[in-house]
Amino acid sequence: MIAFAPASDADFERLLVLRIQVMRPHLERLGRFRPERARARFREAFHPAHMRLIHVDGTFAGCVSVVRETDHFALGQFYLAPEHQGRGVGGAAIELLLAETDAACLPVRLHVLKLSPAARLYERHGFLKTGEDDWDVYYERPGPA
Repeated sequence: MIAFAPASDADFERLLVLRIQVMRPHLERLGRFRPERARARFREAFHPAHMRLIHVDGTFAGCVSVVRETDHFALGQFYLAPEHQGRGVGGAAIELLLAETDAACLPVRLHVLKLSPAARLYERHGFLKTGEDDWDVYYERPGPA
């Protein structure tokens, strides 16, 4: 069973550890991993009011950020602990989030590090590639008609 819980400032360090654990191999592959940069980027993006902790059967499994903008939702900082990856947790969490965003009839936008296996998860859930830059691929899932 997947459940969301609110995050707080006290969650920063454990979520930073999770982010580094999840992202380090992908960033190293691109020659972009630096611990101090990882901390600074996560600090800049960490807003507890938008962050949700993900629990599976009562056990901490990851986090995700959802921000309602004027004309869309921005999904980001979606990290699952390795032991929860490949087990349907990410898909179940996305489905719960998309049910919320669909109720508001707004599209959802996100970006994924190039060559990240997470792109397949988003594509399976209706996200379409809208562009890319040197490091990221941008996606949008249209809101319901």
